[in-house]
Amino acid sequence: MLTANREQSRAVDRRAIQEYGIPGLVLMENAGRGVADVLCRLGISGPVVVCCGKGNNGGDGFVIARHLEIRGHAVRVLLWAKPEELTGDAAANYAILAKSDVPIEVFGADYDGHQLSRHLAGAAWVVDALLGTGARGEPKPPIDAVIEQINASGVPVVAVDLPSGLDCDSGAAARRTIRAAHTCTFVAMKPGLLQPSAAQYTGEVHVLDIGAPPKLVREVLA
Repeated sequence: MLTANREQSRAVDRRAIQEYGIPGLVLMENAGRGVADVLCRLGISGPVVVCCGKGNNGGDGFVIARHLEIRGHAVRVLLWAKPEELTGDAAANYAILAKSDVPIEVFGADYDGHQLSRHLAGAAWVVDALLGTGARGEPKPPIDAVIEQINASGVPVVAVDLPSGLDCDSGAAARRTIRAAHTCTFVAMKPGLLQPSAAQYTGEVHVLDIGAPPKLVREVLA
């Protein structure tokens, strides 16, 4: 099984963009659409709540929300960042989503447990697009409290690339780490996801391609 650590994952993205001319927006589109495909295969019986941070993981979440709406599913986005903090492809996908009919609630740097409970009530799925492979150590406020409340909600979670709070390379779990029913990781399995102790956080892992050519992936992971 091919594995891609934190630096190798970045290298695949960087070389796909710089050497192969694949725009980052295309890679993000493929990633988000792939997760939407998995959710639809799993079955969606109610609203989907997509929880986003300010990085590219959050950008994937915006794409997921857009594709779920296209397919007729009720979806809402919760953002723990200010829109003006978003950059690059994540900012572009937020701008697209903001023009759509998908409800977006911006929490910024605030934690509002009552409001989050209102969104989680009756949800069929939560999408964890809070922290990506670049995150290390303990999640900072307010993300730590958000993770704890999502875990306590009993709503099944699909994690994007890896459960927030789990280290990509070592598989070490923070005190507050998302406990996902399914994890959709990109390009190749991450070493941390293969650690026996990580299984309680990852659930079933799905490896999705994002359009990076196999030749490039083999060169980076060789």
